[in-house]
Amino acid sequence: MDADSDVALDILITNVVCVFRTRCHLNLRKIALEGANVIYKRDVGVRDSTYLNYLFLQIILFFLLYSEEEAKFGARRLARSLQKLGFQVIFTDFKVVNVLAVCNMPFEIRLPEFTKNNRPHASYEPELHPAVCYRIKTLRATLQIFSTGSITVTGPNVKAVASAVEQIYPFVFESRK
Repeated sequence: MDADSDVALDILITNVVCVFRTRCHLNLRKIALEGANVIYKRDVGVRDSTYLNYLFLQIILFFLLYSEEEAKFGARRLARSLQKLGFQVIFTDFKVVNVLAVCNMPFEIRLPEFTKNNRPHASYEPELHPAVCYRIKTLRATLQIFSTGSITVTGPNVKAVASAVEQIYPFVFESRK
């Protein structure tokens, strides 16, 4: 097995965060009282899997979706639900702002060696966190690399996440156990 051989790695998308504008003022009280499947937590900043966070009364933020297509479909569905409540919603400025994914390498990784070989981009503080933080500025992606071979990737879209995993593979392969 070498770093240049074609290896199929499964990248599991665990979360997609997206935003869109409604172009109208949203009355949260009306949505909470008349809307279906709505949880209104006035002073709580914690989100659970069914919670939609309404920000700035005109921008809606979605959490815990599993693909960019699903995010857009869910956003349009929410906009339609708001229209049924009587709001003059215009669905605009949809954008995926963050994607979180997990990928497991078929081997374990020596983190001190990996960090030493990739010093400008990699940082490792084992007293603070059990993973190496590796940043790829061109992709705006951050990877958390664990000694077990598990890699958590955060990026602006699915394409950037996949590219980050492709870029990091030869480097982690060099430091495999």
